[in-house]
Amino acid sequence: MHSLPEKIAPRTSFTPKTAPMNQPSSRREFFQTSAKIAGGVALSASLARLSAQPAGGAKRVFDVRDFGAVGDGQTLDTAAIQRAIDAAAAAERGARVLLRGGKHYLSGALELKAGIEFHLADDAELLVSTDPAHFSGQAMLTARDAHGLRLTGTGTINGRSREFMTHFDEAEEWWRPKPFRPRLAVLNGCKDLEVRDLTFREAPSWTLHLMGCEHVLIDRVNIRNQLDVPNCDGIDPDHCRDVEIKNCNIVCGDDAIVIKATRQGAMYGPSSKIRVSDCVLETQDAGVKIGTETVQDISDVRFERCEIKTCCRGICIQLRDEGNVFDIDFRDIKFTSRYFSAPWWGRGEAISLTAIPRAPGGKVGTIRDVRLTNITARAENTARINGSAESRIRDVRMENVDLTLDRWTKYPGRVWDNRPTTAIAALEEHDTPAISVRHADNVVFKNCKVAWGKNAPDYFTHALEIENATAVDYAGLKGAAAHPARDQAVVTKA
Repeated sequence: MHSLPEKIAPRTSFTPKTAPMNQPSSRREFFQTSAKIAGGVALSASLARLSAQPAGGAKRVFDVRDFGAVGDGQTLDTAAIQRAIDAAAAAERGARVLLRGGKHYLSGALELKAGIEFHLADDAELLVSTDPAHFSGQAMLTARDAHGLRLTGTGTINGRSREFMTHFDEAEEWWRPKPFRPRLAVLNGCKDLEVRDLTFREAPSWTLHLMGCEHVLIDRVNIRNQLDVPNCDGIDPDHCRDVEIKNCNIVCGDDAIVIKATRQGAMYGPSSKIRVSDCVLETQDAGVKIGTETVQDISDVRFERCEIKTCCRGICIQLRDEGNVFDIDFRDIKFTSRYFSAPWWGRGEAISLTAIPRAPGGKVGTIRDVRLTNITARAENTARINGSAESRIRDVRMENVDLTLDRWTKYPGRVWDNRPTTAIAALEEHDTPAISVRHADNVVFKNCKVAWGKNAPDYFTHALEIENATAVDYAGLKGAAAHPARDQAVVTKA
């Protein structure tokens, strides 16, 4: 794919125009307003709208075209869009920056501001510039302490990921990135943040990174990244609190929804009170995940009513740092987990709860109080509850978990993926039990079932393998070994 030609728009003098909020700013709003008038409710609707306005008057719309944006997909519109953002931020709270439909706005980095609504109407497209000179940081959309910020609309933010790649590696089956590739949105320290209805497409790196944000709603967001582009995560709440992510549909090469506590964001404190629900996900990495970066506590997290169409790990907690992970619920989740080509982390594990030092002698916290309820999975590798000598996992409850193991891809098996770590083998050769409990205490199974598919290789073994674990209650687990003439259903190792 060739880059679109880019040119800088000549400077011109003009007077920015604004429009009252009750003037339709998109085709959809025009038809909605017309329908209200036709139905005889225009007066009451107008009164309600006016009564909700601040004392300073009606909210205003700042159309980026009135600030010089061309929207032809070739002229660089960064400066014009930024002028509209700045003008809206200087107006009353809730002013709308409007990118009208039918246009393709080429832009470099933009800084969003507090109190504004950044709105891509109808089929508007915001195109990421491929010139590194058009970026002052790591992302196209940035914000810092922008309280009350809203990103809305039915338009698309297009990251043009292939144009940030050097070539497709046929042997490894993924794209090789160039030195510079921006994230689509990095929002820092924002409170009362809303992202709704937008589509993010072809992110070259992480798509939506929330760092230290509080009181966040992400609703009906679509992400359409390439499955074979590395590191293009979907949504990453990082040191965030009071976050709701719902009704999203995500396709991406890396983790779809992942809760983090990265070292660079440690000043923002722990991650907690995060809810993820009713999402459909597709990825070549983890579907729903906590970690790998865990330098502070992550707690009170709920994933529920999600479908993961394909992934390399369905449910994943990767603890590698000093923070603790506790009070975690995975509920009503259905997924398929499989092997992919070697560069991708994960080896088709159904469930992967691991607490392993990142490096020899490294400090690692604990995973505790994890509940997995109403889980239906088909996978090519083990469901692992795997602590370490340095950090035992405890208090895990699996209830109504229905797990079927089979093989259907071409990639080599008989391996567990412990990355990222240098404290033990990164890739560990190991036979494949359906469930493995290792370096763990107080693990309970209730009304759980293990089954095997038609293609069970000889390295598929026990229904449950217990190693260096205590208080494992498997009375509520049903299932035979993959090869019952050879192996026991349950085996305990020292």
